[in-house]
Amino acid sequence: MVRVEPLAQLRAVVAANPPDPALAGYLEKVRTRAYAITDREVQALKDAGVPEDTIFEQTVAAAISEGLRRLDAAGRVIV
Repeated sequence: MVRVEPLAQLRAVVAANPPDPALAGYLEKVRTRAYAITDREVQALKDAGVPEDTIFEQTVAAAISEGLRRLDAAGRVIV
């Protein structure tokens, strides 16, 4: 059995879910101030025809991507 490292798994999630340009503003908010996202904003995406699964997958991928970016930046400072 091949063991895949957790960070490699996370990077694979990000690679498999490239950012949807139609969600650029929302995804930027996920990356910079996720705490401020409201139910109303998510509902607006649904009302615009974005499937809930897509919203979820894009949100998770953006959050993971930003977390990895910050981890990589910290690694460059520590080394």
